[in-house]
Amino acid sequence: MNPPPVSDAPFCSVRPQNINKDRSTRLRAAVLGANDGLVSNLCLVMGVAGANAEHSTILLTGFAGLLSGACSMALGEWISVSNAREMNAKQVLQERKRLVDCPGSETQELEQMLQNNGLPAEQAKQMSIWMMAHTDAALAALARERWGIDPKELGGNPWIAAITSFLLFSCGALVPILPFTWLDGLASISVGVIFSLLALMLTGVLTARVTGRGPLFSALRQVTVGTVAASFTYGLGILLGISLS
Repeated sequence: MNPPPVSDAPFCSVRPQNINKDRSTRLRAAVLGANDGLVSNLCLVMGVAGANAEHSTILLTGFAGLLSGACSMALGEWISVSNAREMNAKQVLQERKRLVDCPGSETQELEQMLQNNGLPAEQAKQMSIWMMAHTDAALAALARERWGIDPKELGGNPWIAAITSFLLFSCGALVPILPFTWLDGLASISVGVIFSLLALMLTGVLTARVTGRGPLFSALRQVTVGTVAASFTYGLGILLGISLS
């Protein structure tokens, strides 16, 4: 006797929502860039403050950390994206050469790729022949399938990536030193720490949108890591200040 058919729950008819990979990647990069600036400059400022440095010294150190860190991030991003574009351009050039030198195997690969994507065999065959007659179409399809590369974009603009990285890092690094521009003494340090903790909570909530973890968990994790790092550098600053005095 055959078992009765198993019926799905009502929610099974609803397809899972597709995640925009590019958008998630951009959001992740933005959050991490701002978070790098925030945590690194918070630690730097707290270390100098722990050494009982003058108010002007703390402010100058904070802005120096902002500029040096932002320039370093921008340069690294420019080099990274430029290298990725050069590598992608090389792969696209090799693929274009294969389309000329190996039309038979490339046509078969296109046909198989189209069938794997749900196209019937006869339509896949006709489409692959048409694409081979239009080299750019075949190149775009194969490049995306093999390496996820758009031959027209090759992975982004290095200048835009560098400028974006510079601005994001600067925004994060500005948070802990902003109160020092209008406050002095313990008040400036306290408000800077409060601003930084609030910013860390915000980055944690934004990170949760990418990772899928709970916003509260991500926010508390960010605050905990930032607090531990800042406390360590503050304590180290106290010890160095005592030893140098």
